Amino acid sequence: MTPDDADRAGIAAQGGHARAAKLTAEKRSAIAKEAAQKRWADRPPATSDAPHVLESFKSVLDLAGMKLPCAIIQGPRGIQRVISEHGITNAILGTRSGASKRLKKAASEEGALLPIFVAPRQLKPFIDNELLDGPLTPIDYTDGDRIVRGYDASVLVAVCDIWLKAREAGKLQTQQLPKAQKAEILTRALAQTGIVALVDEATGYEKVRPQNALQEFLAIMLRKELAAWVKKFPDEFYENIYKLKGWKWPGMSKNRYSVVGHYTNNLVFDRLAPGLLRELRVRSPKNEKGQRDPLHLWLSEDVGDPMLAQHLYTLMMFQRLAIANGHGWNRFLHTVDQVLPRRGDTIPLPLEMPPTSEDEEAAN
Repeated sequence: MTPDDADRAGIAAQGGHARAAKLTAEKRSAIAKEAAQKRWADRPPATSDAPHVLESFKSVLDLAGMKLPCAIIQGPRGIQRVISEHGITNAILGTRSGASKRLKKAASEEGALLPIFVAPRQLKPFIDNELLDGPLTPIDYTDGDRIVRGYDASVLVAVCDIWLKAREAGKLQTQQLPKAQKAEILTRALAQTGIVALVDEATGYEKVRPQNALQEFLAIMLRKELAAWVKKFPDEFYENIYKLKGWKWPGMSKNRYSVVGHYTNNLVFDRLAPGLLRELRVRSPKNEKGQRDPLHLWLSEDVGDPMLAQHLYTLMMFQRLAIANGHGWNRFLHTVDQVLPRRGDTIPLPLEMPPTSEDEEAAN
């Protein structure tokens, strides 16, 4: 651009600002709407299988006071539950400030088109390709006459986990700690119920979803073929069970008491999803020695594994709190029953507290 061109552009811009200042708010709104409609008309027509909001199934999910727009969409991958990028950004970072936009720009310049809510460089070590190719893959869908960028609803658990891992590793700056606190609050809210049920309830989809929707969800959650063995239960989970029971911990090299398997089914598989334990047992029948393959090997990588990891993380938080406060197994189990009830069980009314560790010792 020559100096003369620059001068003419500057004069034109000044004239545009002066004209805009004389317009009423209604007129400016009408002009903006007309421009948006023109941009939309210039877009290539959407194909019939392009992701779009299914009928009127959209709403705002309220999690611990944080508002996240969500919807049920139909696309090439079938029915998907999505949360808007804008909603997740506001929940974790607050309003989209200039700083947050610079974060996204910096991330894109490094070759990773990360959403703003995981763009801080301190989070990079905790984001692997599996996350980038899975929950962090954006989904652009149509909602009426506009295009919305969203993510599969399961991304919320993954995003919170990224922030919490960074905080646990001491990688966050002081001003980033409140954002990790928001992630922790969201994690606690999500621990009380599944994100799928929350989105279905908020959008009204639960009233019309097929009767076999739960079975279809379990099919997504479970593998079609038995996976190779991967350690998914942290040693601490079992060690804490021994501590809460008052047993001497022999270490992972020794065989655990057989009853620990029943405790695991109770605390984990009975609480992840309705009918999950029964389905897992069907898929992993006992052999001639009365033994089964580990049930968690049937969980799918994209849905089942993240749900299991998040559930175990929550359980270990409750274990640590119970141990730190000197509570025993019964008190711990009472807390879990209240916050993470077995699917189909009734949450016990808080009429009386279970016995403390001292009461348990006296009873023994």
